[in-house]
Amino acid sequence: MNNADWILKDKKYIWHPFTQEKIAPNNIPIVKGKKAWLIDAEGNKYLDFISSWWVNTLGHSNKHINKAIEKQIKDLEHCIFAGFTHPKAIELSERICEKLGGDFTKVFFSDNGSTANEVAIKMAIQFYYNNNKIKPKVIAFHNSYHGDTFGAMSTSSRNEFNAPFQKNLFEVYHLDIPTDENWDEVFKKFKSYIKNKDVAAFVFEPLLQGVAGMQIYKKEYLNEMISYCKKNQVITIADEVFTGFYRTGTFFAINQLSVKPDIICLSKGLTAGYLPLGLTVTNLDIYNAFYSKDKLKTFFHGHSYTGNPISCAVACASLNLLEDKKIQIKIRKINQWHHKFANDFLMHQPQFKNIRIIGTVLAFDFNNNEEGTYFNTAGDILYKFFINENIILRPLGNTLYFTPPYCITSNDYKTVVNAVIKLSKNT
Repeated sequence: MNNADWILKDKKYIWHPFTQEKIAPNNIPIVKGKKAWLIDAEGNKYLDFISSWWVNTLGHSNKHINKAIEKQIKDLEHCIFAGFTHPKAIELSERICEKLGGDFTKVFFSDNGSTANEVAIKMAIQFYYNNNKIKPKVIAFHNSYHGDTFGAMSTSSRNEFNAPFQKNLFEVYHLDIPTDENWDEVFKKFKSYIKNKDVAAFVFEPLLQGVAGMQIYKKEYLNEMISYCKKNQVITIADEVFTGFYRTGTFFAINQLSVKPDIICLSKGLTAGYLPLGLTVTNLDIYNAFYSKDKLKTFFHGHSYTGNPISCAVACASLNLLEDKKIQIKIRKINQWHHKFANDFLMHQPQFKNIRIIGTVLAFDFNNNEEGTYFNTAGDILYKFFINENIILRPLGNTLYFTPPYCITSNDYKTVVNAVIKLSKNT
């Protein structure tokens, strides 16, 4: 079928995420992917410069990962994960714990980033419940995004996205992300919340808030906040669903911290964009609060596809590639390309402001004199411009950002650079 045929069927049957179907443009039917490119039903190629929602770290149709899937399917496609286990889940858990180091020794499996965070929040609250304490509150940052399940929504920013559910969300203490200008005020408020003795956990995206518009904040402030939590029996949860797997320059963003959190949540790049998988990784102190002869202290949470063997095999294959020296070099090169583009061009253009870089992420704001929110009208205009250039960039309001797969070439990068230069000449 051609594009038009697929579009008709798509419109008839499918309800797409984050989409107002009545006014949205037609969805592009993708039938093939190769490295950094997606290809539609008529052979048109689109450069996937946001790694398909930040998940496709290693490119589309990767041969090494494809072979891992083929091998695993021949052995085992799925099995129940209560009362049973399997080699790839064990291998993945061991390798992730070794990568994290320190006290991280226990891995809980789920299906995606939102559920990984949901698990972490429930673990923290039940940890105190199992120790005969009621601590129902959580601290999180304004403008954070931790997922769309109810616990994850509660800790995320309260905004238009979750407005219909406000009365269904539990109460959370929200803080501004710390800056040089507001640090004293933020930390004072942070300590006042913890002194209430009702806080189970502090949840945060370490160093980089993604959906908030790629907002970066200093590790020194986060170190101090985590340290204060540890001194006052508050569990710290690092949501590394986006920031993990070299997005911030190190394997995990928490590798840049001197004080480690108690729980880390992983997804997205975990399986290189191939299959759904979430991990919530913690330490023995938290695990031991559930380890009991009392069945009522069990962590009663699970998913039908928990620990799916094919997903685990993909994650192990992805780790193999991320450990390869060639990928390590490419990750550093992407960061260098970002800095060169920012220094040589972006910083000299009045249309672009607030240029920021961390690891493989480059972000900058399009200056259209509107408030910088997700609903800034620049978002739709910019998206359409780049799609017409056969480039997939999905702005967060007026924030343009690059989160390319690690397989991109210098020519791929130049394609996007030239498109941004063209944009600057037309605005």
